[in-house]
Amino acid sequence: MAEQIHDQADGLRRLLMQDFVRVVTVTSGSAAAGKTTTVIGLAVALARDGKKVLVIDENVGARNICATLGLNAHRDLLDVIRRDKALDAVIVTAREGIRVLPAGRGMRVLEKLSTDDKTHLIDAFAGIDPSVDVVLIDAAPGSDSRALPLALPSHEIVMVLPPEPASITAAYALIKHISSHHESKRRYHVLFNKTELEADARKIFENMESAAKRYLAVTLHLLGFVAYDGKHCLGRGLAEVHPNSPSACVFRFAAESLAHLPCQDGEGPGLERFMQCLLQGNQGGRQNAIAASSQRV
Repeated sequence: MAEQIHDQADGLRRLLMQDFVRVVTVTSGSAAAGKTTTVIGLAVALARDGKKVLVIDENVGARNICATLGLNAHRDLLDVIRRDKALDAVIVTAREGIRVLPAGRGMRVLEKLSTDDKTHLIDAFAGIDPSVDVVLIDAAPGSDSRALPLALPSHEIVMVLPPEPASITAAYALIKHISSHHESKRRYHVLFNKTELEADARKIFENMESAAKRYLAVTLHLLGFVAYDGKHCLGRGLAEVHPNSPSACVFRFAAESLAHLPCQDGEGPGLERFMQCLLQGNQGGRQNAIAASSQRV
């Protein structure tokens, strides 16, 4: 009898988890780390694995995902907030069915939204059709990102860095910044980009992992090493341009690792739960900044 109840509980849990959305924030400590091309590579790999992917792009200008992929994006999340456009009208679709939401301007005003605006935004995300399996956030580099309040235990953070001194220092500093503002965030994923010698990059990771564990009390998980490749720098994503290349295999492995992580208790079903977390996180980040400013006075 007890075994039957256990089987029923497991079955119900699997059924409910079908509606859960995996949220992954991809960031870097500095510019030109290859963050955006990494997001593209992960998105393509996930889409080819049958996942429905939504990319939220926090960047603006010539280096954002839409510009990199040659997509015509004339609207932004801010237009949804202002009720000038519906969310579906702002989202653009790339190859492999990947949906991209330009959000650079909209993310900057999240902490200032009224209760009505927040409700409107949550309802807009709840109505996205078809549904989404994975949200990839291409965060602005460094600690200025508005997406970093998503550093919750139930969401994953991927740190992209080339194996060079300045990028390593910046990445470690960003992990320290996030963990100090979000004490519950104890796990980070690391993906090395533009790697020439894997052995050297692996040694760097081992040193970072040791320091992070000792001084920050956080765990680093290695996703892989993307070799330096000129075509990768084009931004089309090696998983799309060269599906059988070594770098494409790294993206596939990284995507599978992230997608198949166990669902955690803090995760909720649907995109409306994701937007609630983002809005709450930005409000909390604003309050932390005000408190820190008061202490300095």
